[in-house]
Amino acid sequence: MFLFVGFCFKISAVPFHMWTPDVYEGAPTPVTAFFAAAPKVAGIAIFARATVVAFPGITHEWQQIVVFVSIASMVLGAFAAIGQRNIKRLMAYSSIGHMGYALVGLAAGTPEGVQGVLVYMSIYVAMTLGTFAVILSMRRDGLLVENIGDLAGLARTHPTMAFFLGVLLFSLAGIPPLAGFFAKFYVFLAAIKAGLFTLAVIGVVSSVVGAYYYLAIVKIMYFDEPVQGFQRMPILLRLVLGVSGLANILFFAYPAPLVGAATVAAKSLF
Repeated sequence: MFLFVGFCFKISAVPFHMWTPDVYEGAPTPVTAFFAAAPKVAGIAIFARATVVAFPGITHEWQQIVVFVSIASMVLGAFAAIGQRNIKRLMAYSSIGHMGYALVGLAAGTPEGVQGVLVYMSIYVAMTLGTFAVILSMRRDGLLVENIGDLAGLARTHPTMAFFLGVLLFSLAGIPPLAGFFAKFYVFLAAIKAGLFTLAVIGVVSSVVGAYYYLAIVKIMYFDEPVQGFQRMPILLRLVLGVSGLANILFFAYPAPLVGAATVAAKSLF
């Protein structure tokens, strides 16, 4: 039991260490984009497999730890991002919050909860890669700019970029009918079915708070006076942005492949 508790605290430290905002702001943007997705997917996958497969007989014990880490991550991510002016730093705090939402599903300790985690992480990767495709394209005179204010009037200078970034921001905020809404729906529903009502309520409230800074960026893009436009977006980044944006828009129309694959994977752990 003591070995398990030590393992859980080592893994649960990941949202506050590996995903710390300093890692994001001190690294080149391509490296930041990698850190925004890959370590989180790997960390959540390891955590889920270790808790469910290795410790099936003490679910109640590890469930308490996961609930605590989930709440701490959601609250920190929601409130710490408010007032941020650097978009990479904002995405860092945002990522902490999203890992908290994913852990809501794991806290349920059920196949449905693990299914929700897998769906959430898949959608999160799509949202994050698309968002960082825009961040990587924020260039003027060959130099990257990172202030949120640099997106002012983007809807007039780069309307297509602004549209897809707006879609991704709405999805990150969990606005229906975009994919991000369904990601949160699956994990919150699993928590409710497992009797974790308080956790689900805290998750919903944190999501509402977090929506503020996503929608603030949309406001800047569509209602503020334009600043100098960015350089032309590279073809590869346009492709990433377009695919991730369309995936988030169209997910509600055909969710079966992802949900089905997540269901099969989740059941294999129980």
